Amino acid sequence: MISIYKYGEVENDKIFARVTPEIDVTAVVSGIIADVRERGDAALLDYCEKFDKVRLASLEVSAAEIEEAFASVDAELIRVMKMAAENIHAFHKRQVRNGFVIDEVEGVVMGQRVTPIDRVGLYVPGGTAAYPSSVLMNSIPAKIAGCGTIVMVTPPMKDGKINPAILAAAKIAGVDRIFKVGGAQAVAALAYGTETVPEVDKIVGPGNAFVAEAKKQVFGKVAIDMIAGPSEILVVADGTCDADVVAADLLSQAEHDRLASAVLVTNSERLAQEVSEALERQIPQLSRSEIARASIDNNGKIIVASDLECAIEIANEIAPEHLELCVDNPFDYLSRVRHAGSIFMGKHCPEALGDYLAGPNHTLPTSGTARFSSPLSVDDFVKKSQFTYFTADALSKVADDVALFATKEGLTAHAASAVARKGSVK
Repeated sequence: MISIYKYGEVENDKIFARVTPEIDVTAVVSGIIADVRERGDAALLDYCEKFDKVRLASLEVSAAEIEEAFASVDAELIRVMKMAAENIHAFHKRQVRNGFVIDEVEGVVMGQRVTPIDRVGLYVPGGTAAYPSSVLMNSIPAKIAGCGTIVMVTPPMKDGKINPAILAAAKIAGVDRIFKVGGAQAVAALAYGTETVPEVDKIVGPGNAFVAEAKKQVFGKVAIDMIAGPSEILVVADGTCDADVVAADLLSQAEHDRLASAVLVTNSERLAQEVSEALERQIPQLSRSEIARASIDNNGKIIVASDLECAIEIANEIAPEHLELCVDNPFDYLSRVRHAGSIFMGKHCPEALGDYLAGPNHTLPTSGTARFSSPLSVDDFVKKSQFTYFTADALSKVADDVALFATKEGLTAHAASAVARKGSVK
């Protein structure tokens, strides 16, 4: 059963405790990465046989396999995925950033160029659940940014095939190449390349503890989007909310993972008790009831706050991945939210809308990192270069000042290079 705490009457350590990983996979992942770097495709095929229980003839998904998968997927799911793709595109195209030029001083031109990353690797989970929605959320912003090649990796099923819905989503999103490989070995292949899998410049996408650790270890060789932890939801609800609806929203994340965190903050002790009872009724009805039960019992909590303003401050301290403001007039409270990955406004906006259809990205900062990081966006698939141009006259006006600054820092070669073009070195 979920724990209920009254804010101010229990230690803050209980209120703000975070979920921590159960196992340390650092050494295992390090060994896998080293093996893939040394043996390439052979290592990938061996790990596929070991972990996925299938011996593959080839790693890359063929065009024929993609077309066969697309044709096999329910037409209604294809329709909904296309609708989601349109919404995701409509939202993210407004994030496109242009460069700028400053030429306000005579003889001086400065500016910034925004250019796409050449090659992006997308990791798509295929373990306890397959998520075609993640394919759309990660690929479409990269396409909008103008990335040259999008390479997707995802583990195969026991028959050596990829979940058809994942391949259908990849076709809709415009993924360029797809490989049947998962786990830390897939991340290693993307980072360092193999005979078959091309090396990329950035790796994005969610995964288990092994995938997260692999992304952490290859960072620096390639860029990564973020180190994602277990999924989180925090619902701020007033006393007029429907307890069954609030419980359903909490369980929408609890069913993801035993380590997922579902938190309700409310100003109503009555609602707190009713939601606790509703959770007990609903959990046995879920297809992933065992996972949801573990999540709610071990990581779930209900916090009773004195008022909604206090509830928002508690939410800011937790800095959740998903924040639902299940209150009347939610826009009255939006400006008070400082730390949250994605905010769902009002009593008719379940977090599931964001996971699938609304358009904003569902790849979000977890574990309190919303304090300093942001949802996946077009910005994650571009880089910036700056440029500077000075005429001879413009340089002559500031060369001595540059030299003075450099000299004060003890860097005389810097100073010399600033004044060299004046005909003498001072």
